[in-house]
Amino acid sequence: MITDPSGLHALLANIRRFVLETCIPLEAGIDQSDTIPEAVVQEMRALGLFGHSIPQAYGGAGLTAEELTLVNIEVSQAATVFRARFGGNTGIASESLVTDGTEAQKARYLPRLASGEMTGCFALTETESGSDATSLRTEAVRDGDHYVLNGSKCFITNAPLADLFTVFARTDPDKPGAHGISAFLIERDTPGLSTGPAERKMGQHGSPVGDVYLKDCRVPASAIVGEMPGQGFKTAMKALNKQRINLAGLCIGPAIRLVDEMVRYAGTREQFGHPIADYQLVQQMIADSNTEVHAARALVLETARKRDNGGDVTMEASMCKMFASEMAGRVADRAVQVFGGSGYMARTVAERFFRDVRVFRLYEGTTQIHQLNIARRTMAARAGALDIAESGQ
Repeated sequence: MITDPSGLHALLANIRRFVLETCIPLEAGIDQSDTIPEAVVQEMRALGLFGHSIPQAYGGAGLTAEELTLVNIEVSQAATVFRARFGGNTGIASESLVTDGTEAQKARYLPRLASGEMTGCFALTETESGSDATSLRTEAVRDGDHYVLNGSKCFITNAPLADLFTVFARTDPDKPGAHGISAFLIERDTPGLSTGPAERKMGQHGSPVGDVYLKDCRVPASAIVGEMPGQGFKTAMKALNKQRINLAGLCIGPAIRLVDEMVRYAGTREQFGHPIADYQLVQQMIADSNTEVHAARALVLETARKRDNGGDVTMEASMCKMFASEMAGRVADRAVQVFGGSGYMARTVAERFFRDVRVFRLYEGTTQIHQLNIARRTMAARAGALDIAESGQ
């Protein structure tokens, strides 16, 4: 739902200006240097980009899911690394606190996340625990009024520069699977917590990803999100459900940009005496891409509205993430094809975005995990409907 149409219009206009005037001119340089200039990060803070989804009571904008989707679509029309810099704070790194944190935890951290004073990260994935997140091995052993954590995390966005880590660890080894996992809020200067260097990646240069190490890291029991031991996996799923809608929006923005770039390039590149835009097979790639963009946008906005209205969107969130991420990959591939040889050269937006969007099909649940989730929920709903029909209710 849109709570303030005029306010949202002004916000989107400011973001569009930031994308066009600040971000896009810096894309190629950041891809080479692998670093976003601090002046740009400061501009993000000034624009309030770190706090979009954080409630107004804690210094954020308190945007609804639909409003946040529109913001994500707008901001991601520049290289996705810009949104990744503040995206944890306004998404996965703050959502655990927003949904399950105690009042004291919210008051301590949310205002600092909303302002961009602190950068948050979500430390769930491990070397042997990716899609099967419930098999994590990081442990937290109770010691009086404290817990001692040992283990490691990998592929954690913003880990090399984060100030606040939401770390998932097993607090009850006797409870298998999702049971017995707790979420801990740990600040960077806590003894026993350290991070590795930023990894070299295929794309999204400028968005640091790295490991988190926990060696006899001692934290108070009050560091557990909501002070609820054993509820960490439920907390993670709540955060991921919303983030999957966010991520779907972030897949749409690059696709919109690439359609625009395809149209521009096809109109100026000539072959056989004509712009390649005159050729029907090129037109087909543009038409297919624009149609898929519109389909993804409609699906994501419908799902966001349903979530805003209190509906269960667990299955729809998976649909959004799966369809939009696959769509972004197809559009990026077509863009490289339309650009031809130039599309394979590192100097073009088609080549950069082709690399950048590839990871969307991997994190926040791979395409295959979402297909399983959608299938299971579809079959369960169908079985339930049949049971009701057969009982005559």
